[in-house]
Amino acid sequence: MVKNVLLALFALTGFSVQAAVILQYHHVSDDTPAITSVTPAQFKEQMQYLAENNFNVVPLSKVVAAVKAKQHLPAKTIAITFDDGYRSIANTAHPILKQYKFPYTLFVSVEPIQKKYGEMMSWQQLITLSEEGAEIANHTWAHEHLIRMEKGESEQQWLARIENNILRTEAEIAKATGQNHKMLAYPYGEYNQQIEDMLHQHGFVALGQQSGAAGPYSALTALPRFPVAGAYANLDSLKVKLHSLNMPVMEQTNSDPQLQYGQWRPEIKVKLDMADINASQLMCFIQGQGAKKPNWISDNEFIIRAELDLPAGRSRYNCTAPSKHQGGYYWFSQPWVRPKDNGEWKAE
Repeated sequence: MVKNVLLALFALTGFSVQAAVILQYHHVSDDTPAITSVTPAQFKEQMQYLAENNFNVVPLSKVVAAVKAKQHLPAKTIAITFDDGYRSIANTAHPILKQYKFPYTLFVSVEPIQKKYGEMMSWQQLITLSEEGAEIANHTWAHEHLIRMEKGESEQQWLARIENNILRTEAEIAKATGQNHKMLAYPYGEYNQQIEDMLHQHGFVALGQQSGAAGPYSALTALPRFPVAGAYANLDSLKVKLHSLNMPVMEQTNSDPQLQYGQWRPEIKVKLDMADINASQLMCFIQGQGAKKPNWISDNEFIIRAELDLPAGRSRYNCTAPSKHQGGYYWFSQPWVRPKDNGEWKAE
């Protein structure tokens, strides 16, 4: 009886109103690498689609506040983010976003601004955008690979360096723009449990580059985003992601993305709230190894493990399942980062 009432309430309200899809862009240009770019025509088409289909585009800070408080968000909530602070955002993306009155967040690193690297916005450009409503947030001092230790560095020294990097960057952004959101986008989507714990102690939230909708089941130091670029810039494929739901993960083992030496076939155990999911419809995908059915060990708990070694560098396990009571797919994504067998990192 109680379960039937809960399902009736679910059918009426839905879990999706607690979730938001966060989009990640880099370049909006015809002349930059396709793997990190959308063309101006594609970006215009995507923003027009959001406007014409009544998506609720809100500042990222509003999504973060709702996730923190486990508050409901309107259905079809979207947040738009850009990494790195390229000039094409000011010159091309901003006028389009302004036309539709869409808020957005820029994650910037300080050193490229100070050294006036080509393609990067200046502080004055960032201040101008912030005065028109853009949120300016933390992308580390020099866009470092955060999990990599320097030669001869102890673990304690490494973590202290990363802590100083992030706090120093936040202070510089606050000094230049007056904004202090304590939102960090991990460069390259790389992080580990120690970094998450440190950020939590300082009251930061952080965003990765793994897929999925952000909501009450998301870790505040590993919020998912959908990268929009290259093969993922097509509007038809993006439409599916725009309707994504927050996978109801109740528990998960082995969530640290940084793989330890020799553990190249990581196993994770995931427990779900199954009220809106059929176990038979959940499918997982291991990057480079294709689709894989999970091994269900109970009515609401499954195990997934690669059959082959994951390659050096970054990879992911993605799991999706259609909702039983509404449109859209639940998404779950676990990122991994592994060094080479000799302990060195893959060149980037």
